[in-house]
Amino acid sequence: MSDQELKDLWENLLALAEPLLPAGTVETWLKSCVPLSYVDDTLTVDAANVFIENTIRNRYLKTLEELMSRAGLGQSICLTVPQEKDSSSGKPEQPQRVAEPKNPSPTGLNPNYKFSSFVVGRSNRLAHAASLAVADNPGSAYSPLFIWGGVGLGKTHLMHAIGHHALAQNPRLRVTYVSSEKFTNELITAIKNNKTAEFRSKYRHMDLLLIDDIQFIAGKESTQEEFFHTFNTLHDNKKQIVLSSDRPPKEISDIEERLVSRFEWGLVTDIQQPDYETRIAILKKKAESRNYPLPDEVAAYLAQNIPSNIRELEGSLNRVIACAELSSEQITVERAVEWLKDMIGSRRRGVITIETIQQIVAEECGFTVEDLVSRKRTNDIALSRQIAMFLCRTHTECSLQQISTAFRKKDHTTVLHAHRKISSLLMENLRVKALVENIEKKL
Repeated sequence: MSDQELKDLWENLLALAEPLLPAGTVETWLKSCVPLSYVDDTLTVDAANVFIENTIRNRYLKTLEELMSRAGLGQSICLTVPQEKDSSSGKPEQPQRVAEPKNPSPTGLNPNYKFSSFVVGRSNRLAHAASLAVADNPGSAYSPLFIWGGVGLGKTHLMHAIGHHALAQNPRLRVTYVSSEKFTNELITAIKNNKTAEFRSKYRHMDLLLIDDIQFIAGKESTQEEFFHTFNTLHDNKKQIVLSSDRPPKEISDIEERLVSRFEWGLVTDIQQPDYETRIAILKKKAESRNYPLPDEVAAYLAQNIPSNIRELEGSLNRVIACAELSSEQITVERAVEWLKDMIGSRRRGVITIETIQQIVAEECGFTVEDLVSRKRTNDIALSRQIAMFLCRTHTECSLQQISTAFRKKDHTTVLHAHRKISSLLMENLRVKALVENIEKKL
């Protein structure tokens, strides 16, 4: 097997494994490994050091070998570590230069997330247009730009795309992308080490500051105080701020009102779940980027069965392509069903999520998911919302707090009230009983 074939084999195996492993596992532990040989159904892989080798062996090796076996490539992976230099010659050992981490981008931008790879549809058109306007003229259009929406719908992609586009227009711009968690951790470290002045200088001299998942500063008083002053400094100097969240500003609980007010100073825009046509377009574009033709009927199967989350949609496509390449088979609907049975099949066998319940209830009741999680209180919407909460309580293992958060409620007692009310209505209201039973059949 040639070096290129070995490399392709390893990369395909990682693509196959990524949806099955905890987030960040492939990037942290596996991408640094180098495939050395494939002989007698055994893949030999060189880990970077003993620590990585032990971690992979103890945590991830079994999964990797099972995936190899499924693809008909044997089921043995031999892990090695680089051989230490022989020190018996008596020659003094030369100091080794420590390798720098790969891609230490000072901006924090992901090179894969650009406007050119973002698929625009009805669900994200306004957010995309606003992002492009901000990237063309940072600080002049909307500052802050506040993008909100559910998990895996493209908020992070747009934020990175803004950074890349702005830098392409003006390479001298000072740009940084950071998660709110990293911002908080850096602040804590700065306080401990008496380096708050350096921390403030870093963030308050940016031309474009992109902070992801800003809702996670809720309840963190020191972070909120620091960000308040950072925001004011940048805004006063006409710099660009872009924020993302899983909910609109007014629905972020345990956060200072003065910050909520500032989040709404510019433009607040949302990203909804992609419609069927957009899901098809995303799959086609992703497949084209990998130079892999995706049959229309397979794209339709994936789009129909993974309706709510772009990340899951792309993960399913990665697995289908990896399985096809590893097994040297053509991609067909029948093979896709087999390769994705633990992802798509589990949904049909009863692994029910809050997202699934919200979507089915919304469809059955003639509303959108956004209506269900909004503050709208019309009788029909309120009842539909309570039915959804009831079903989440009875058909998932999610905690009261998780359910209340998914419906953007500050207090989990709302969920308890909904459960009690619907339980009572099921005993006395035939219409509600029929509606709930019909939804449960679809679950």
